[in-house]
Parts: sequence; C-alpha cells; structure tokens
Amino acid sequence: MSGALKAAAPGLPGRALAQKPPWAYHQSKDLRRGAVLGRSPLPGGRQHVDTRAHITVDGEGLKIEDVVAVANAYRNPASAQAVLAPEARERIARSRQAVEHLLACGDIVYGVTTGFGHFKSCIIPPADSQQLQQNILLSHAVGVGEPVDEATTRAVMLIRANTLAKGYSGVRLETVERLLAALNAGVHPRIPCKGSLGASGDLAPLAHMALVLVGQGEATYRGELLPGGEALRRAGLEPLTLGAKEGLALTNGTAFMTAIGSLVTWRAERLAQVADIAGALSCEALHATPRAFDERIHAVRPHPRQIACAAYLRRLLEGSQFLRPDDPLNVQDAYTLRCMPQVHGAARDAIAYARWVLEIELNSATDNPLIFFEDDGTPVCLSGGNFHGEPVALAMDYLKTALAEIGNISERRVTRLTDDASNQGTLPAFLIKHGGLNSGFMLAQYTAAALASENKVLAHPASVDTVPTSANTEDHVSMGPIAARQAQEILENVETILAIELLAAAQGIDFRREVLGNVRLGRGTAPAYVLIRERVPFLEQDAYMAPLIEAVLELVRSGELARRVNEATEGMAELGK
Repeated sequence: MSGALKAAAPGLPGRALAQKPPWAYHQSKDLRRGAVLGRSPLPGGRQHVDTRAHITVDGEGLKIEDVVAVANAYRNPASAQAVLAPEARERIARSRQAVEHLLACGDIVYGVTTGFGHFKSCIIPPADSQQLQQNILLSHAVGVGEPVDEATTRAVMLIRANTLAKGYSGVRLETVERLLAALNAGVHPRIPCKGSLGASGDLAPLAHMALVLVGQGEATYRGELLPGGEALRRAGLEPLTLGAKEGLALTNGTAFMTAIGSLVTWRAERLAQVADIAGALSCEALHATPRAFDERIHAVRPHPRQIACAAYLRRLLEGSQFLRPDDPLNVQDAYTLRCMPQVHGAARDAIAYARWVLEIELNSATDNPLIFFEDDGTPVCLSGGNFHGEPVALAMDYLKTALAEIGNISERRVTRLTDDASNQGTLPAFLIKHGGLNSGFMLAQYTAAALASENKVLAHPASVDTVPTSANTEDHVSMGPIAARQAQEILENVETILAIELLAAAQGIDFRREVLGNVRLGRGTAPAYVLIRERVPFLEQDAYMAPLIEAVLELVRSGELARRVNEATEGMAELGK
C-alpha cells in the first residue's frame, strides 16, 4: 500500500470519548438551543425551523440540529442541502481502494466474498459479487406497517451518508454522492416503520432506503409516490449499480433508530419547557405558594437541572399576584406543584443523556465489517458489533420513562384543577358554571388520564426484550427502533396532556380572577395565558372540546407558546447555565 494512502489514513474514532457527558451541566447546548430555535419537527410538517443553506457531511460534526434542519426541508429540499466535505471524500476513496486491494489479493471478507449472517461461511465467487449486494437489498426489504414520514426518511438518509463519510465502510465515492443527491433532490424512499430489531443494525428500513438508489422500491417525489426508478428519473438521477460490499454497507447500521431518536429528543427538549409553563400556570390557577421554588432549597440538593427548573419557574411566576401569600397554616402544596423542579429536572437529565448518546451515534461507524489500516498502511478488514443498537435503545427507554413522568405529573395537575375536593373547593367542579347541566372539563381529564395510562404501557423498556435471529447467529438484539418509535408515541401523548393542562389552567385562572379581582399574572405566565385566550375563549357553558384541545396543542407543537414566553422572559437563560 502506497505511502500516500498511509498518510491519508483516517484516525481511530476517539473524539466521542472526549465529549463531556450530559451530567456535566456547563452552559449546556442541549437546553440553550431551545432559546434559539423554539420550534420542533413534527410529522406532517406543520412548522418550519431555521435552516442553513448547507449541512456539512464529514462523519465527525453532525448535530441533532443539522438532522432537524435537513428533515424539515422535505417540502423544500433546496433550503437545507447536505454537502460532502473534501476530507470525507479522501477517506471514502482510500477506504474503497482498500476493499479493492483485499479483493485483488483473494482475501476472504465477510459480506464481500461470503454470505451474510448464518451464511457467513458460504464463499461467494467474484462473478457473483454484484448480485450478492443486490440480493441483500431485495431479501432484507421486509419492512411492514405504515411508512415513516418524509422528515424521518430524510433524517435516515443524512445519518447513513454521514456514517459512510467516516471512511470505514469501503463504499465508492459515487455511492455516497448518489445518496446525498437523492436527499438533496427530494427523492424520499418509502420506509415502513416496523421490521427492525436494532441488530444487525436497522437492516429492513435501510434496505428499503437503498433499494431506491438502485432503481427499485418506492419513493415519494414532490408529493407523489412512485416506483424508485421513476422517482430517480424525474429527479434527473441514474440508478446505481452496486459494487462489492456496498449493499451491506448501505443497510448495516443504526441510522433508522438514530433518526427517530434525534427528532424525538429535539422535540422533547422543547416539551420540557412547555411542561414548566403549564405547571406555572397551574400554580396560579390553584393559588399555590412559590416557596418550594426558593433557590436555597435546591442549592442543597445540587442536581443542576433541578436547580435550573426551579429558577425558570421563579422567572415565569415573577410578579404574579395569583400566588398565595405566606400562611403558617398552609405552608406547602401537593407534590404535583411543590415537586415540579425535582420531577421536571430529572426528566431533563434523561433528555440531555439522550442527546449525548445520539450525537455520538450520529458520527459513528456502525457498519460491519469495517476497514482500517495497520501502521505500515496495510489494509485490514475487521468484523465487530458496532451495528448493535444497545446505546440508542437504552437511551430511548430512559427518555420514554422521563417523558411518561412529565405526562403523569401533568395529568395529576389537571385532576387537581378539575376536582373541587382536591382544590378544597376554591375552583368550581370541573371548571364550569352550573355543574350538572354542564360537564365542563370532566372528560378532558379522562383523555389526559387515558393518554397517561397508555404511556405507562409504552414506557416498558423495549431493550429488555431480545429474540435470537439468523439461526441463533444473531442471538441478542437491541430492539432500539421499537424504543425510539415508542418514545415518539409517548412524546405526542404528553404534548396533548400538556395542552389539556394549559387549557384547564387558563380556565382556572379566569375563575380565580373572579375571587382575587384584577390582579396580574407572572412575567412568563401572562403571555402564555394571553396566547391561549387568543385561540380559545373562556367556557361559560359546555362546548365542543376536541377542537379547543387541538388549538392549544398546535401552540405547543408549533413552538408558538414557547416563543411568546421567551420574548417576555428573555428566553431560557436560566436553563442554559
């Protein structure tokens, strides 16, 4: 092997190990970004995020924000183009030369000159090499269920390209370029949501993605579902003819679970802020005391995000006249109000951990086998297990639990708002006049309870299950894609629970105002209340509730609620420390 190749050898991945873990809470970007963007990617694309003209694909520096930008550009791919970095091109080319060198030397290379999985001992003659790579796409494209949305598909494509850009997979440069060209042109493969075990990677979803690159499968192009070859033709792209190892390299990795996890985590960071806003409004509606948020309490139990949450609640409630003055006979409230910093802060820890894991995974080589170089430049092909999705699976299961807990405590606050026995009769039963004739928020609380209970089922850790596959060759799998999909379901349920809490809290505040008079809300809660009332009026009597919940849910999901509050509270500076 030439000295030039040796000089260009990609270094072993060590950068991720130097990253500070999520518990190192130091001007953390995970929460500071929420103040800058304040929006979240949603299936259906009801909102838009700020995007850069170009996202650099170099295998090293991809962030969740980059994934979100590219994902949300599905209606206008030109607004977030993914561009392969020059240094990545060099690594890819060198890795490909290594594969060709190994083949020329007659070496036995798993997945290149052998079959896959249980067939690892079957030697494949060179004449069948291309057919082998084509066959892995055809045989592995076994996904079932509804297709994921185009935003998620775009995230999958970007992440897979970034993995290949690290230069350990041995694919040709034109293969990575074609994947990015399809992404940038808006050719979105139809990827069914079910069928991946999360080891050996996301084989089925990625096979559906890769089939389109060779002119097969199905893809959406400009809103129309087409055969893969036709979608490429309309985009002005030619189908690929795969070379040795390329079918395996395109399908063997964690891009599917990582894509879903990245989008869910980004939304979860914003949902955590909404939970604080909803909880603060409930404090005012319930005439609570702010004493539990005193910084001295949290300083002596120094979990950083607990401290930050308490600080943010103080900022939201600053200047509020709806809060209860000190009363020696009533010094503390129920846990759902008093313990918000402890619960919400712990949930933020889980969200931060998910980001930490995912941003390592975004920039990891998750293929098998991988191409390396000895000190003398000699190429070596090593089989390992970087495709195993356990890191992502465990992070998603942790995230699921945290999100479910945000929903649980919110639902209990809804109950306290609607149950006159729980709020000592300070608010009318079910937040409505003429109870009996009117049912008010009775059934809204049912919905919140149903969603919270559904989350308890979904929160069961997917990663504790495993089913041996491939004739027991692949005898332990991660179930990471299931965990990621469940995290998305839980998140969307919690968004709705919080919307119900916001709606109920606004109704409670209006009733509370009848007793307290024309008093002011807090610095951050006032704009939240005003925005809700711009969309939903006070309910004098029963009304069609479902559209009212949807109206507030849209404020949550679009980021408009957080944006309005950020403008009044100078963003989330307290949470960014």
